[in-house]
Amino acid sequence: MKIIGKFLSDSKVTSVIFLAIVMMSVSRITFAQDRWGFEFRPGVNFATKKLGDADLKTGFGFEGTLSYRFIQHLSVYAGWSWNKFGSDQSLTGSRLDFEETGYTYGLQFIHPIGESKINFLARAGGMSNHIEVEQDDEIIADSRHGLGWQVEGGVVVPLGEKWRLLPSVRYRALSRDLQIETIKTSVDLNYLSIGVGISRTF
Repeated sequence: MKIIGKFLSDSKVTSVIFLAIVMMSVSRITFAQDRWGFEFRPGVNFATKKLGDADLKTGFGFEGTLSYRFIQHLSVYAGWSWNKFGSDQSLTGSRLDFEETGYTYGLQFIHPIGESKINFLARAGGMSNHIEVEQDDEIIADSRHGLGWQVEGGVVVPLGEKWRLLPSVRYRALSRDLQIETIKTSVDLNYLSIGVGISRTF
């Protein structure tokens, strides 16, 4: 203990330790630059199966996500999305619209393609979403939130130092129970989404 106390009491050692702490703090601040990113992604959606007995038309929607890069090519992301599908017939025999909204989260991998400035994009994660059924713009059923999953692939095209374009194809799957009046049905909302996101790093 006396040796340790003498070591710490040395002003030169104290100065070196203080300088090391300052340099580590500065390097962390510098390293943290451009680790954050925000993306807005509109898309067109194509159902891969019926929702109950409803044939879904081509849908559309958008998503906003915030990401944080914690190692060189890997980030975590979280966001909120809204998607809408129309149908000619549905669970009750009348024309209904279906809206899927909720939260997304997962991992994002971005890696350069050879010597090109274009990067490969891959995402995989989950979602906590619900499905609302609308008739004449009035909500007649709500599935409540439940867990689903999604995978995505695309490319990242730089548009300058901070901005990027992210065209991608995404597959989503969500299973929920819907009850309209006295009819309760288990439904699967599975669809492909083709979209182009625009993001900014900071």
